Amino acid sequence: MVVPVSASNTIAPVRVTPHRASAKEGARQAQIHRLLPKPLLIVILAALLVFSMVPVLYIFFASINSDLAVARGAFWPTELTFENYSKIWTTVDLGTGLVNSVLVAGGVAIVCAGLSVSTAYVLVRYAFRGRLLVLRGLLALQSIPGTLLLLPVFVLFSSAASTLGVQIIGTRWGLFLTYLTFALPFSTWVMVTYLRGLPRELEEAARLDGASPFKILTRIIVPLSWPGIVVSGIFAFLLGWNDVLFASVMTRPESRTVAVSLQIFGATQEGGAVPVYGQMMAAALVCAVPVVVLYLIFQRYLVGGLTAGGVK
Repeated sequence: MVVPVSASNTIAPVRVTPHRASAKEGARQAQIHRLLPKPLLIVILAALLVFSMVPVLYIFFASINSDLAVARGAFWPTELTFENYSKIWTTVDLGTGLVNSVLVAGGVAIVCAGLSVSTAYVLVRYAFRGRLLVLRGLLALQSIPGTLLLLPVFVLFSSAASTLGVQIIGTRWGLFLTYLTFALPFSTWVMVTYLRGLPRELEEAARLDGASPFKILTRIIVPLSWPGIVVSGIFAFLLGWNDVLFASVMTRPESRTVAVSLQIFGATQEGGAVPVYGQMMAAALVCAVPVVVLYLIFQRYLVGGLTAGGVK
């Protein structure tokens, strides 16, 4: 790296050879190697890779295999066929379920990511009466099982529908409100933990320059908080994508999510002579693709967001 230095009214290039970042990275790698010998580290990583990839490979091979071969317990496909991937769109009605899941879970993720960063900023940077009570309440909400709140939420939405004359149960936005109730406290707590690690000096400098609180939030806090925002949004997305309990009660056939469609499809195949295992495995893989793509896209943000607050 070349740094200009002024001396005697001239500018001469000075070459700087040491790199602190690379030195720290090398020291960190050396500590890891001292903790675990390299052969043992390779064996552990290989075992973890096999442990995680064998079930995925079995599902893929079963999706391109015949139902009889899968029922006999065959791991390798005896005959390759990709018809299962074309049949699931009519057998399981996978298209409607995917659209509903993307709309509901994606909407919950976007709203949670936007509201959690602003709410957490107020809770972390401002002192007001009831602040600690709100923080403790957010933490206490995470310890309540969702199954205990299924009946109260259903009764609340039913009463609101009869009082206001607006249909809530069986609609997409009703399911959106349900997921938002559980996802927003967790996303806010994630952002509270992340914002506590941001330096206050940047905000104080912006405030001295005349920036308003809204401008500080949008121009400084949000750009620096992308890892935490992504983590809170992805966890909110997974809550809506994987849920079966609330979606099976709060939806109708036209608003059913993909998780409920898979659950119903698997239940209907239990009484058959030879269940369509190939279509079930193909549908499971297709439903897992959006989540895998989401993780691959935001992987670098997830690492920073999940480890935020761990080192001070």
